[in-house]
Amino acid sequence: MCPNRRQGVESESSPAVEARATTLAFGLRQAVASAGGLGGLLHLWDPGTARLTLHAVDGIAAGAARAWAELREEQDVPPARALRRGVLVRVDGDCLGTGATGTVAVPLVGAAGPIGAFSVLLAGSGGPDDVQQSFLHAVAAWTAERLERSAGRPPHRTPESGHELAVRSAELTAALAEAVTVQDVVGAVARCVLSPFGADGVIVSVFENGRLTRVGDVGYPKAYLTRFEGPLAAGMPVTDVLRTRRPEFLESPARMYERYPVTTDMIRMGTSPKMAWAFLPLVASGRAVGVAVLSYNRTHPFGEEERTLLTTLGALVGQALERARLYDLEHARAQQLQSALLPRTLPRLPAAVAAARYLPAGRGEQVGGDWFDVIPLSADRVALVVGDVMGHGIAEAATMGRLRTAVHTLADLDMAPDDLLGHLNDLVSDLGEDFYATCLYAVYDPVGRTCCYALAGHPPPVFVHPDGTVHSPVVSPDPPLGAATPPFAVHELPLPDGSLVVLCTDGLIESDAQDAERGLTELLRVLRRSAVRPARFAGADQEADARGLAELCDTVVSELLPDRARTTDDAALLIAHTRALPADDIASFGLPDDPRAAGQARQLVRDQLSRWGLDDLSTTTELLVSELVGNVIRHARGPMRLRLLRSRILTCEVYDGSLSTPRIRHAANTDEGGRGLQLVAALSRRWGARYLSDAKCIWTEQDIPDGSGRPAVRDRTPSIVHH
Repeated sequence: MCPNRRQGVESESSPAVEARATTLAFGLRQAVASAGGLGGLLHLWDPGTARLTLHAVDGIAAGAARAWAELREEQDVPPARALRRGVLVRVDGDCLGTGATGTVAVPLVGAAGPIGAFSVLLAGSGGPDDVQQSFLHAVAAWTAERLERSAGRPPHRTPESGHELAVRSAELTAALAEAVTVQDVVGAVARCVLSPFGADGVIVSVFENGRLTRVGDVGYPKAYLTRFEGPLAAGMPVTDVLRTRRPEFLESPARMYERYPVTTDMIRMGTSPKMAWAFLPLVASGRAVGVAVLSYNRTHPFGEEERTLLTTLGALVGQALERARLYDLEHARAQQLQSALLPRTLPRLPAAVAAARYLPAGRGEQVGGDWFDVIPLSADRVALVVGDVMGHGIAEAATMGRLRTAVHTLADLDMAPDDLLGHLNDLVSDLGEDFYATCLYAVYDPVGRTCCYALAGHPPPVFVHPDGTVHSPVVSPDPPLGAATPPFAVHELPLPDGSLVVLCTDGLIESDAQDAERGLTELLRVLRRSAVRPARFAGADQEADARGLAELCDTVVSELLPDRARTTDDAALLIAHTRALPADDIASFGLPDDPRAAGQARQLVRDQLSRWGLDDLSTTTELLVSELVGNVIRHARGPMRLRLLRSRILTCEVYDGSLSTPRIRHAANTDEGGRGLQLVAALSRRWGARYLSDAKCIWTEQDIPDGSGRPAVRDRTPSIVHH
């Protein structure tokens, strides 16, 4: 920007200077965009020096623009000619050596006369067309008014009010440029068209597959609105407008009767109080994509300038509407994809009942990649997961689905949190340099009453103890997946029976108004203020437990995101109520490292199941433990240990000192062995191996009969709400 030489500029306040600079830059960008130009320049007129001084440049190198840094009024160049004549001027040729085919200049006219000029360097032959010229005039009028307003002078008014309409047209253009959704477009039309043009109502409808669908309306009786939906009918204004792509202006009911006799009964029936109409085709890419209908409660003569402006606005609205419809379509598909990839229900497990909330951003262009999950592991342990793929869009939502699937697969292998994140990191790294994700993977052990977790660039967990104590461990998270270098740090802490584990993504605690640390502090405050006592969830009725957790989720969301319509990031919240396994439901025994171990294991199983009242499972469990112990004796090494866990299922575990991996063999008919693990798989509902630092555990699970006296537990809970 060149220095302004007018007297008194140095005394202007900084806000006034910034406001004028913003106006100039925005106006010039709009002018260049409207004409499809290579770039543009904006000059302001200084009557004291009789010079045009360059104040803003867009898309033009400084060296080229310097030739027009200061111009005399009488010079034969486009901006000076536009200023002298007060009209749009077009000149062919490359005036500044930029490769342009021509230059169009438009004067900026204020209350006392010309105050400057826009110049746009054109890229192709011909142009600007009538619509582009009308838009250039509108942008120039808007810029001139804003400049005078920032200088403390009242806006210019003309008796015909054409200037004011042009200003409002420019304001609509600016609003449409920012509109993202179809509803944004409808809102912009309602704000910027109704009052300036004296209209009392507007209907915006889209045209697709031979039908009109209303997408927004203001100022119409509900009973009348259905007439603007459905298949096109002959002899109606909207039908002609869509067919010819030309506007229809009807100044009175008499004019409506004359042009469209079939509407006579409709209007006389009193279903609409309207007395004048402007039917505007919404055209984009050479086809009619819809119709906007402005209506008036009184007869309304349409002047030539008003007709021209409304026609131009129809074209602008059509382009914005088509862009918004494509966005809405993509956004809806992305949301459907994301919703399909997120869990529809959460499992109710003996060691944890959970509730979750997923909240898409209220504002923004795309869906996010936030996800959460609750995964049952062996020995009644539970994996709690939250993650966030950085970025927004269908690609990120799809990546989220891939990561969630990968977490399930790796969790089924009973991987430790650090190993699991290491494999996820490799997966994200293979997606490309532009893909990153954060993740928190935690495992709650109801037998050891511990929580073990690892972080990859993610907000830490929050724990609520049974006495109401709320805390979040201060740890140093590893970098996000895709940017980290394993190994990941593992954090383990004791977790009292009945504690809550609260996990969330950064969209819940971080925003433009606060950083993540402050948001985490607010989350802790909300949990404390809610007087949460996890003991209230400790009843045998898991239905009530789930309802209480759902209410707590709603409280947290409403407190941390009170104005969700203004949020710019997705958010996920997962709260789990943990339950330790009672000591009476755990039985652990050491076994000798010799062939006698199988017989001792069978006897221990028989005695323990009798004490638990599970004699019906004794025969099957004895056979399972015999095969597991025999497998250790033949293929692994001691020391051996047997552990039985009773919850809604019976878990049988055999530990040994070998890290070798058990595999099911395909034994031939003549083989004397090799069928042990096939038998284990056939007799158990689920089986697998879990690896410790210096040992492994082979485990099996069996359903406990309903008549065993153990409380029945439903597997799933509809405790997720996708807002």
